[in-house]
Amino acid sequence: MERLDMVMDIRDVPKKSKWFMLSLQHLFAMFGATVLVPFLTGLPPAVALISSGSGTIAYLLVTKGQIPAYLGSSFAFIAPIQTAIADGGVPAAMMGSFMAGLAYGLIALLIGSFGLDWVMKVLPPIVVGPVIIVIGLGLAPTAIDMAMNVDGAYSGSHFSVAILTLFVTIIGSLFFKGFFGLIPILIGIVIGYIYALYLGIVDTAGIDASWQAITQSGSVGEFFTAIFVMPDFVIPFVHYSPTEVFTWNLAAIMVPVAIVTVAEHIGDQMVLSKVVGRNFIKKPGLHRSILGDGVATLIASFLGGPPNTTYGENIGVLAITRVFSVFVIGGAGLLAITFGFIGIISELITSIPTPVMGGVSILLFGIIASSGMRMLVDNQVDLGNNRNLIIASVILVIGIGEALIRFSVSGVEFEISGMALAAIIGVILNLVLPGKESGYGNGKMFESEEV
Repeated sequence: MERLDMVMDIRDVPKKSKWFMLSLQHLFAMFGATVLVPFLTGLPPAVALISSGSGTIAYLLVTKGQIPAYLGSSFAFIAPIQTAIADGGVPAAMMGSFMAGLAYGLIALLIGSFGLDWVMKVLPPIVVGPVIIVIGLGLAPTAIDMAMNVDGAYSGSHFSVAILTLFVTIIGSLFFKGFFGLIPILIGIVIGYIYALYLGIVDTAGIDASWQAITQSGSVGEFFTAIFVMPDFVIPFVHYSPTEVFTWNLAAIMVPVAIVTVAEHIGDQMVLSKVVGRNFIKKPGLHRSILGDGVATLIASFLGGPPNTTYGENIGVLAITRVFSVFVIGGAGLLAITFGFIGIISELITSIPTPVMGGVSILLFGIIASSGMRMLVDNQVDLGNNRNLIIASVILVIGIGEALIRFSVSGVEFEISGMALAAIIGVILNLVLPGKESGYGNGKMFESEEV
């Protein structure tokens, strides 16, 4: 494989004078998107940062320090987490995340034992592409509601904040260069936040209280107590009993999402392999990288954070900087953990007004849907073929329409809806309808010999 010019190789240790800034750059790149997930689901942003950093370090260990990948909050789990919290609170969502992490482990075991061919048969582009579209478009009403409504009523001032945030993020994505080109989401949030401050729709009470506690500290002990605050962890056997929140219905909501995120993970590994110039799908192996995702998600479920996944934003950082050091990635993970324990940062994140996040969400959720379409295009899936057209159409309507199926097995009630139901029916249709080869497109989605 052709090796590209690089500034720092995977195992190179950066100089101390540059290490902090290089790691901070990765933290900024993931910050906006990772914070958005807990913001939408009601989980503590500080815990999301800590679980992101902890998951990243665990991922580096599982992959033997051979893959420079940062992990952040997964967008695919937003709707399932919202449903789980509505049904059984945060403990139920964490139990569901735990089961999803186990599903990652099972898939990793199967790939390690039987290779990739079976994955291609179950998850061809004609299934994965439309399901990813469902993920993005299914969240569209949430983005619009956040952007323009307050307690269900239209607000012109809130909508102006959302539009400004959206436009700044778009302009940054298209025209900013260098370091600023890596953090357009964060820049959009900052500008939107400043404008919201001007309009007087930002609640700064928490920030003021935290800053007052810091400035009025009378001793070193009080100073550190004011700065470092214990986040609102939700820990099994401490804050809840896993056996009390577990239901098969919860498994039906959360576990099928792992099928989709595994397909996204494979795509990320292919892109990362091209950027770095090594075939990570072969070494250390796709089974190890998927297991790393699973372990990171398990860690998040033990802390009360959203499930983790590899982040495209950080792959972009690698592509531009050519700094591939896993020590830089690990440093970013440690910074994320540290920031999660700093109270004033948590208060600052919590104070971000809803329309700011709504403006960013309009773009991010649209990008998710567009990436599903791109998967179909890149793999040259023929939608002129009736079989492919039928599978895609059924997945889209069932997923976006949030179709629901309820059934009972031996007295146990099950409920499968939305994206999970769309993914399951898509897999079944692909397996039973004749002409499976047409759903593979050009067959490059899971290729592992050349990356």
